[in-house]
Amino acid sequence: MMQSRGMVNRRCERLLAAGGIELFAEASFSGSPGRNLHFDFLTMALIHKLLNGTYILRKCLEPSVASLSTRFADYCSSSLQKPVATPGKASSQRNTEGGLQGHHQREVALDITSPEEKPEVSFDKAIKDEIKDHFRRLKDDIVNHWIGPEGRPLQEVLLEQARVVWQFRGKEDLDKWTVTSDKTIGGRSEVFLKMGKNNQSALLYGTLSSVAPQDGESGRSGYCAMISRIPRGPFERKRSYDWSQFNTLYLRVRGDGRPWMVNIREDTDIIQKKNQMHSYFMFTRGGPYWQEVKIPFSKFFFSNQGRIRDAQYQLLLDKISSIGFTLADKVDGPFFLEIDFIGVFTDPAHTEEFAYENSPVLNPRLFK
Repeated sequence: MMQSRGMVNRRCERLLAAGGIELFAEASFSGSPGRNLHFDFLTMALIHKLLNGTYILRKCLEPSVASLSTRFADYCSSSLQKPVATPGKASSQRNTEGGLQGHHQREVALDITSPEEKPEVSFDKAIKDEIKDHFRRLKDDIVNHWIGPEGRPLQEVLLEQARVVWQFRGKEDLDKWTVTSDKTIGGRSEVFLKMGKNNQSALLYGTLSSVAPQDGESGRSGYCAMISRIPRGPFERKRSYDWSQFNTLYLRVRGDGRPWMVNIREDTDIIQKKNQMHSYFMFTRGGPYWQEVKIPFSKFFFSNQGRIRDAQYQLLLDKISSIGFTLADKVDGPFFLEIDFIGVFTDPAHTEEFAYENSPVLNPRLFK
């Protein structure tokens, strides 16, 4: 009896190890001897195997159930966000999205450079390109010189009665000018330059302060200025304006009633003359209306380092370097000056050559 029971138990273990409930049932009820005696052992083995399998299955399914729930939530959210499309539209949409993603990836790949692929900087090439550009500009200047002044026919220049030298229609026009104030010596004045309304004028504005800097040296302060840049030719050579055929400065401005000083500098390379200029006053009326200012060149008086000299010299109109506007009326507060254009013209009614007298004592060189 004990031997037959052991044989049945070993057979049951082999069948249960195979993992098949059907095999276990077939072995249990196949008519083998000792079927009734060992049915309780087989039942107990079946219950034990089922309990172990259920426990193991529950342990294995715990993380998968969580992942399935997460995937189900993602699927639900994606199904709520993305509308359902027809197969034809879906395929075209997938192709379009794929093309856009590929194009975006190519752009990103082009923008991102690896550390190994650094752009090469060649100073020799940059210098050669700069020299070529200067020689090209020099060639253009030579050709224009043979054509006529400023590359125009001589007859056209001689018949010209008016010329607009500076106008303000864009940022490139503002780049021809620079602004400065007494901040360079420690003052408190501020000045700014920007384009006016509809990009049709230049607006010079700021705040004037006559408070002297506390440096122990400067006793006066309070000025703001706007100065044109000196034109440059090839190889950074200085250029000058030739206004010898005109006799009047012509401006269209709009201000706030303050008086301004118009300064004209001559083109000179002599160090002793860098602070010399010819100046005259410009009075603005204020209000919303534009005013046309006409100043004859014969009215400009000579000054050196900001002081009017007793010996006056006439302005050389064929060597004009720059022009500027200075505010220094000792009235603290905001200011503005709007400029449409700056030009020159010939006034046939003006025949005066020079408005200021000289004597042999003050200027003996003029009477030699």
